Amino acid sequence: MTTRILFAASSESWAAYRSVLPAALDAEGVPHEIVTLHDAPDPATIDWVVYAPSSPLQDFTPYTRLKGVLNLWAGVEDVEGNRTLTAPLARMVDPDLTQGMVEWVTGHVLRHHLEMDKHIHGAAWDATPPPLARDRPVAMLGLGVLGAACAGTLAGLGFPVTGWSRSKKHIAGVRSLTGEDGLREALSGAEIVVLLTPHTRSTENLLNAERLAWMRDGAVLLNPGRGALIDDAALLEALPRLGHATLDAFRREPLPQDDPYWSHPKVTVTPHIASTTRPGSAARTIAENIARGERGEPLLHLVDRSEALAAE
Repeated sequence: MTTRILFAASSESWAAYRSVLPAALDAEGVPHEIVTLHDAPDPATIDWVVYAPSSPLQDFTPYTRLKGVLNLWAGVEDVEGNRTLTAPLARMVDPDLTQGMVEWVTGHVLRHHLEMDKHIHGAAWDATPPPLARDRPVAMLGLGVLGAACAGTLAGLGFPVTGWSRSKKHIAGVRSLTGEDGLREALSGAEIVVLLTPHTRSTENLLNAERLAWMRDGAVLLNPGRGALIDDAALLEALPRLGHATLDAFRREPLPQDDPYWSHPKVTVTPHIASTTRPGSAARTIAENIARGERGEPLLHLVDRSEALAAE
């Protein structure tokens, strides 16, 4: 029996997936037909939706035989609270996305640890060496798939890594903390803080003025997660005391040219490139989940929507 899949994302996204998604489904042995929103399909005939939260598809009520929605992005904050969606929702977790995040985080942690900026910008001769990694504590806020991979890599390089998340995690070489007291301990003990929690209602403005004040003088903040995790006004107020902020995600993207982050001497802006979904590997992740669903097996990377739905 043919599985009918709706690709509910932009035409630009479909151009990137047009060949790789069918190939991945063929490799999984899933007989399929893929349609797009442009084809105006009958919603009652759709088994699976491959979805971007920016999609015009917002009402899932007519999709009466829907088995699941497979997000193209890691972030699900724009769809998880949608009450018309009653089918399972899976976030995008794929090896290339994880590897990209590990490389960005490791690169910028090492950049700040080795104090590369002052040499790149031509500081006066100063032969004082930076400390070794073992003397540079790092806090990883968020220990999901991406945070755990980054924390494990940094621990492998010798950094003392303290992780903070909603529940205890067990990652080799990483100390795991939870709760408000754990967050304060993680922030106050670190010289470099990496922000990789998901964006939910409970993590909105996670780093507000009070919590930024818990960070050490001269500490560095990296945010490759979500822009809404930081109270921007509070961060700008705290920057004279902090060492630097390297930011990859923002509330408005592209970041407006008049935003004060662009010109601040203690801020580095990167254009949301820490980790992006790569069609080849993402298509394999989607196809694997559809194949599992068609075999009656549990889907991978399911989103717990209870908090989002309770808040609506």
